[in-house]
Formats: sequence, C-alpha cells, structure tokens
Amino acid sequence: MPELPEVETIRRQLAPALEGRRIDGVRVLDARWCEPAPPEAIEDALRGREIESVGRRGKYLIVSLEDDVHLVMHLRMTGNLLLTEDRDDPAHLRVAIELDDGRRLLFVDVRRFGTGDVGLGGDALDEYVESRLGVEPLSADFTADALRALAKGRKQPVKAFLLNQERIAGVGNIAADEALFRAKIHPLRPVGTLRTQQIEALRQGVIDALELGIDSKGASIDDYRHVDGARGSFQDRFLVYSRAGEPCVRCGTPIAKLRAAGRGTYICPNCQRRPRGARTATSSRRAPQPQGSS
Repeated sequence: MPELPEVETIRRQLAPALEGRRIDGVRVLDARWCEPAPPEAIEDALRGREIESVGRRGKYLIVSLEDDVHLVMHLRMTGNLLLTEDRDDPAHLRVAIELDDGRRLLFVDVRRFGTGDVGLGGDALDEYVESRLGVEPLSADFTADALRALAKGRKQPVKAFLLNQERIAGVGNIAADEALFRAKIHPLRPVGTLRTQQIEALRQGVIDALELGIDSKGASIDDYRHVDGARGSFQDRFLVYSRAGEPCVRCGTPIAKLRAAGRGTYICPNCQRRPRGARTATSSRRAPQPQGSS
C-alpha cells in the first residue's frame, strides 16, 4: 500500500498541476530516500528543469523533465505526495520540491520506506523499469494468452504469483484479494493448474478490481491520501478485503481471513474452495473490524 489505483490517482492529480512547471529548488532531507545516490546529486539533476510529463509504471510514479531526466518514485508502505502552498514543513518530510508557481511537492513518509531515483536518458529509465516490472495489467498486453503463458508450469500459489511485480506490475494485496474473489479462485491454488476459463476470469478480475480502485480514487485504509490530503473511497466498495466475519456479497457465508503469500488474505470459504492438500498458516472468521485493520 499504496497500490496501482492509488499511484494512478496521484498521477492524474499531479499531471495537470506539474506539467509545464519548472523546479526552482529541491531539498532531499533524508539520504535514505535516494541511496546509494547522494542527495546533492538528486538535487542538482532536478533543479532548474521544466517538468514535461507525469507518468506511471506499476506502482512507480515517473516525473519526466527536460533534457531526458526522469525522477522515479515509489511510495512503498506509508509514503505520500502532497501538493501545497503551505511553507511549513510537515512531520516526516523526506523531500521538498519547490515549483515556479510557489507551490511545493512534498514526499512525506512515516516509516521511511519510500524511494526516489533519477534516470539520465530514456534508455536508463527503460532499463530501470523493465528490470523490475512485468506486464502492465491495464494495458493491451495483458491478455488471457499472456497471463496463461506467465502461469504455465508454475507451482506457486496464485496469490503469490499476482503479487510478484516481475510478472504483473502494480497488483498489491488488496487488488489480489478482490480479483481472486471475483474469479472464485482460492489464493493457495497453484497458478499453473488454473484452467483456461479460470485464467480468463482471473484476468478480468484483476482489471475490474484495479479499475474500480481508480474510479474510487484509491483506498484510504492506512496512510494513503490524495495530493490535497483528501481520502479515497475504494475501501467502501471492497467485496472481500478487510471484511472478515461479514457475509459474502454472493452467498452470505462469513468472510474468512487466512495467511497466503505471507500476507493477511480475505476469502469466501464457499465461493473460493480450498484446493486439496493446501494448508493455511492461519484461518479465522472474526467479528467485523474497523477499516484499516489487517
């Protein structure tokens, strides 16, 4: 968290505000944000350049500047980007970018897991991204045939497969649970055993979950906020995620929480039948919890 819907929401909010603006100043306040590059190198690369576009690849936000300079940022677990005219530095500020219109773009991160890097040239950017990310799930390349080829012969549980960014870029814990519920697939099912119809349902489930997340402007269940500090509403439209103990929207069976791919995972035990021989680390049916618990 944030996942693809949150990063795409931020991109859409930042693009009209940043494109065409010039960076007057940069302060990298936390060297961990950009290591191993020194903060001074990042500041020098960005200062004085005009912002040409704001893009996204998977969970990465890409700010492209003149002279083929590209700032690549990842919010990780608790990062937020805020666009403000306020001159006071908020708590947990890691980076401050001063724009020529008087506004500031602030990277705020409580746990300091977020990162930033600069690529000099399109080839450097392509190498950086392609070495880390697989197919973009909202692109024309994400076909049933492509998904089937990625899954073929693999024994890992389907949820672990979905969370592997080198296979499918941008799918996180929320989208994976929501997609698997839509496709009626148990998260511990070996991905290589999925039938053609299940592959097609899984592909559509991923797309539907991500598009709903974007339409809802992301999920504010923990630290995520819009660039103006507002909350997203995807959490109000979850079908299964964080709904342990509540009735399934399809069959009424209480939603259960278990452990899959090392993550808290929500399923309907009736709609998503556990495969033979699969064991869960933990399994529970609990009373409803406040949004944000996991």
